[in-house]
Amino acid sequence: MKPTLFILAAGLGSRYGGLKQMDGIGPNGETIMEYSVYDAIRSGFGKVVFVIRHSFEKEFREFVDKRFGKAIPVEIVFQELDSLPEGYQLNKEREKPWGTNHAVLMGKSAIREPFCVINADDFYGKESFEAISAFLQSLDGKKGLYGMVGYRVCNTLSESGSVARGVCETDAVCCLTTVVERTQIERVDGKIQYKDNETWYELAENTPVSMNMWAFTPDYFDYSEEAFKLFLDERGNELKSEFFIPLVVNNMVKSGAATVKVLDTTSQWFGVTYQQDKPSVIENINRLIEQKLYPPVLWK
Repeated sequence: MKPTLFILAAGLGSRYGGLKQMDGIGPNGETIMEYSVYDAIRSGFGKVVFVIRHSFEKEFREFVDKRFGKAIPVEIVFQELDSLPEGYQLNKEREKPWGTNHAVLMGKSAIREPFCVINADDFYGKESFEAISAFLQSLDGKKGLYGMVGYRVCNTLSESGSVARGVCETDAVCCLTTVVERTQIERVDGKIQYKDNETWYELAENTPVSMNMWAFTPDYFDYSEEAFKLFLDERGNELKSEFFIPLVVNNMVKSGAATVKVLDTTSQWFGVTYQQDKPSVIENINRLIEQKLYPPVLWK
């Protein structure tokens, strides 16, 4: 069974002021996520599922149909603040989304095969898709064995400001032992550091970090549902609490419920974390096209 690519895109409307204003970075206005879809297709994925918000459903469907809707089957699911388990109520003062693992939960109705989770606005690279596709194709019928592409933190920074990354530790056989979401990582005085409770801590240049490129099997949904209920019981009334993928994965690893293989890559990440990042992203895409790693026109 071919794996599915699950793209977290619910934040596109707020980040770009609506889909029509979503930045194109390719020669023909291609967005970063289109390069991910292109890489997924040539790496053996069989379907793409997007999680978005209802507020931009119409224009998003039009965008997909116009661009790559004929190249691969596409399904759409929705993430909203009130997408909560039965018996739980939304604090009406909350405006912040529930986070990446809440978005993943929305895919349960559409995904029944091993799947890869990525962000819509991160460029992961051909090699990463090939590695995670091969890994996913080995997981069919298995449970509790997951994976992630571990980027080296030095290859994932933005020159425009701090970034959020899942900082990882691994054992001797490259399995994850812990992953912690660090929301403020940047180069300070020539050293890569993260800030935690007003204190800066240094990270080694090659420290593996998660860029939210995860390999899961469908049993992950069931575990996440129970984990989300516990999260809501403990932090559901907080207006800015977030249910991150690393939080759930870390708990599963610590409890022995899952083993997570870290797939090493030397790929250079890039993305539009800040609007100032756009010129360098365009330059990188053009360089990859010149190297014939991507065609000048993705969809014909």
